[in-house]
Amino acid sequence: MESDDICHAPHGAGVRLPLGGAAARETNLDRFRHHTRWTLTSMFVLFLALFAKDWIALPELAVWARAVAAAALIVMTVALVVLIGRRMPSAGTAAGRPPMAWLAAGGAAAAVLGVIPLTLPGQRLWPLAPAIMVSVTATFLPPERRRVLIAAAIVAAALIGGTAGAATGDGWRLATAFPAGLVAFTAWTMLGMLWAWDVADRLNRARAMAAELAVKDERLRFAADLHDIQGHHLQVIALKSELAARLADADPARAAAQMTEVQRLAVDALRDTRAVVQGYRRTTLDAELANAAKVLSAAGIDARVEQETSPDVLPDTARHLLGLVTREATTNMLRHSRAQHATIGYRVADGSARIRIRNDGATEPAGSGTGLRGLAERLEQAGGTLTWRHDGGWFELTGSLPLPAGAGAR
Repeated sequence: MESDDICHAPHGAGVRLPLGGAAARETNLDRFRHHTRWTLTSMFVLFLALFAKDWIALPELAVWARAVAAAALIVMTVALVVLIGRRMPSAGTAAGRPPMAWLAAGGAAAAVLGVIPLTLPGQRLWPLAPAIMVSVTATFLPPERRRVLIAAAIVAAALIGGTAGAATGDGWRLATAFPAGLVAFTAWTMLGMLWAWDVADRLNRARAMAAELAVKDERLRFAADLHDIQGHHLQVIALKSELAARLADADPARAAAQMTEVQRLAVDALRDTRAVVQGYRRTTLDAELANAAKVLSAAGIDARVEQETSPDVLPDTARHLLGLVTREATTNMLRHSRAQHATIGYRVADGSARIRIRNDGATEPAGSGTGLRGLAERLEQAGGTLTWRHDGGWFELTGSLPLPAGAGAR
């Protein structure tokens, strides 16, 4: 499976899967499933056939026993195809319950293919068929019950083999150890190959989920940017419209100037909204600082902007996030306060960029809206912090982001 199936688009451009990418992954995974399924089935059927040919034609074996053994070999082959196919469904589909009829038929056939060679001298591979069926059955069980079943089968094979070896004089030590080892090896082989398939299937589902989450994150980011732009512009438009209404009778010229400004803001809002939809607009700290000073002054707020370093030396991510903090603080100041004085301070010190915004006339508890909490999460994801506090009539918002070495040195 390719490692670059998710495209990383520029900020604001959305997250897309390339055409055919998901289908290509499914096709590759289905090929791996078919390969694993038929490799397992053909390998164990071949082992059974090679094992059976050594004793099924022995002269001392009765004709009826040969017929029963041949029928059991056919039944077990079909049971393996059905059971392994059910255990390995299409990619993204959970394994269903085993078909009990085929499980019982396969178990009966395995018992026949184990008992008959056990009665013949020198047939040490008698536990092969039972070991295969135990392994197939174990794949449908939870891990705890699976371990119990395999451990019980190993002990049973050792006891049966040791008893038969002691009775026939073949030596009980090898007759005990070999069947137990064969059961353990068969289970290890089958469960190992199915484990590889399970891991590939889970990884495929995880990748699909990661793609869905990336799309949802992009939608949330787009909604947050659109909320910031529209909320900010509409708040200023509402403020200037109210001012124009008050000035309409007393000073028509100033009222007309305010409405001209409202028209300009509406055009800016429309342009910015289109830019966000097209994925080109990116908020920057320097633009928001200039805009905040102009908007707050227009609202009659004595605003001071203090900068010790130019924001244009910051990385793009820091400029964007701190610009969002400035915009959110300005919008909240206009919407939720009766501010007369405001201070916006930006500085770079101790390896971090910090923006601190204070205003008086705060009338609502800090953090009453969702905008600050959403911004705090975005800064935390970038390794920064966003804090705010409400002290009497003053509200203070502080955002900080760590910077790469030398980022703000100029």
